[in-house]
Amino acid sequence: MTDNTSPPLLGPVMLDVAAHELTAVEAEQIRHPLVGGVILFARNYRDNAQLRALTEEIRALRDPAPIIAVDHEGGRVQRFREGFTRIPAMRAIGRLWTQSPEGAMEMATAAGRVLAAELVDHGLDLSFAPVLDLDYGCSQVIGDRAFHADPEIAAALADAFADGLADGGMGCVGKHFPGHGFAEADSHVAIPVDNRSFDQIWARDIVPYRARVGRRLNGVMPAHVIYPAVDPNPAGFSPFWLQEVLRGRLGFEGTIFSDDLSMEGATVAGGIVARASAAYEAGCDMVLVCNRPDLSAELLDGWQPALRDASAGRVLAMRSPSRFREAGRLGRDAAYLASRAAIGALGAALA
Repeated sequence: MTDNTSPPLLGPVMLDVAAHELTAVEAEQIRHPLVGGVILFARNYRDNAQLRALTEEIRALRDPAPIIAVDHEGGRVQRFREGFTRIPAMRAIGRLWTQSPEGAMEMATAAGRVLAAELVDHGLDLSFAPVLDLDYGCSQVIGDRAFHADPEIAAALADAFADGLADGGMGCVGKHFPGHGFAEADSHVAIPVDNRSFDQIWARDIVPYRARVGRRLNGVMPAHVIYPAVDPNPAGFSPFWLQEVLRGRLGFEGTIFSDDLSMEGATVAGGIVARASAAYEAGCDMVLVCNRPDLSAELLDGWQPALRDASAGRVLAMRSPSRFREAGRLGRDAAYLASRAAIGALGAALA
């Protein structure tokens, strides 16, 4: 344990930026000892050259450089589109399973490889993917982002997707633990509730975390969902879910990222400083604050956590070596080019 006079190499806050280049205020915030990561959105992308320049600008601000992340799953959650391969929604890959499990697995690997290679080529370190939630057909926010309703199939496809990510030089972040697919409400605008018992959740939604893909996850993002039969707190603020279940029963040793603390589902914990404290004390290694620069500033001004070297080390380990950091590698990498062609063919078939 360290105190605030000797901060770890990377802090526990991941924040966002407003546009295509950094402002002076944003650069100062990224240098703040509490900051360890930056998350990018569609508004941060104009073209390929601009995105590379932005990530280089962020990296140059401190050593070690902040982790640069994005929600780039495919389907409707793909932040960068023009100049990037359009990745289909994961449900489209899941539907291939009935025709050919092997073909579905190959397509999942291709999607992961293309996604990782193109992001790494532009200076990013990770995407918050894959979605491990199950497709119950009732969630307003998950829907076609999930691979499948069957937990064993979802786990297998997520594992194949993780193979592609790894080949592209990117770790995988499973979300939203222990499962968001059964809760109808969208945690961006409401506080979702899932009234099932722990045993019901363990038997289905946690299956991917117990499978091979769960053992190779580099990161996990918990859900802003309350499971009142288990714990009165949303999972991301729950020591039971994060420490007893995720760290304890499942043996997870990677990075735990909070979901965005500016979302409605996080407001049950209070103001932004209270939310960050609750998530960090529950076991999150890094807390996200997105789309609210006022809250980012308030958090950096007012939060005084007892910083953990172990958390900083796990965050720093999210950056993986990759051949796609070499300039020009995309255009001559046979595995990437074959995967891009496969994904393009699937997209054309779906159009």
